[in-house]
Amino acid sequence: MADPRQGEASPHKEPPAFNVPGAVLALLVAIVGVHLLIEWLPVEAQHRVLLLFALMPLRYDGVVEGLPGGLGAELWTPVTYTFLHGGWTHLIVNSVWLLAFGSPIARRFGVLRFFLFYFLCGAAGALLHVLIYPASPMPVVGASAAISGLMGGAARFVFLGDGPIGALGGGQGFRGAPRRRAGILASLADRRTLIFVGVWIGLNFLFGATALSGALGVTAQVAWEAHLGGFLAGLLLFGLFDPIRYSPSGGPGNVDYGEWLGEDREK
Repeated sequence: MADPRQGEASPHKEPPAFNVPGAVLALLVAIVGVHLLIEWLPVEAQHRVLLLFALMPLRYDGVVEGLPGGLGAELWTPVTYTFLHGGWTHLIVNSVWLLAFGSPIARRFGVLRFFLFYFLCGAAGALLHVLIYPASPMPVVGASAAISGLMGGAARFVFLGDGPIGALGGGQGFRGAPRRRAGILASLADRRTLIFVGVWIGLNFLFGATALSGALGVTAQVAWEAHLGGFLAGLLLFGLFDPIRYSPSGGPGNVDYGEWLGEDREK
């Protein structure tokens, strides 16, 4: 006898109100925890932490010696500077962008790929900043370059589904977004992607290289070059981390034939 429930539609389930991937949540907790710990330290110890773990282009100039950390700091600071922030406003702004753009990337990549991609983008931002300011004694802190890489990576696929709002919201729009392989040429051929990239670069230039940031009350120098390095790394290197691959028939290997260009359907 046929199961009478077989033809019944699946009950509608509301998406959870708080739907953040564990990798993103763990990273956010670590960043906030580091900031709280540093604020608890005495002022002298805070300065010591800054010298040891902030990105300082002067380290790589080869002229100045005796900086704390030595060779080890040259290796770890392109990663550790992403955990440091210049204040609560800086931290909160970065946290919001991390939740928005880190969530779709983490869902698509998985935990290991997500962390490798995130820190690689942060290191790429650090590299570009050091190349442009090779002898600068100004320390650079913040997760902005790594998060910019998440933005660049997200630009590769959020417009291939139902649009960026649905993709970043974690609802039905996001479920359709990662079903297509996000090739660089296909992504850059999309006008919405080009507009997103152009607006992002333009805003970073306005806030970092002009007097606009000062007019809006931003007193700290914005390392827009590091942001640009992270963004370009995320945009260009996304395909190396993307787990979605073409099947022998020409479509993504993890969905049925003919389904990948349409909406995701329940099985």
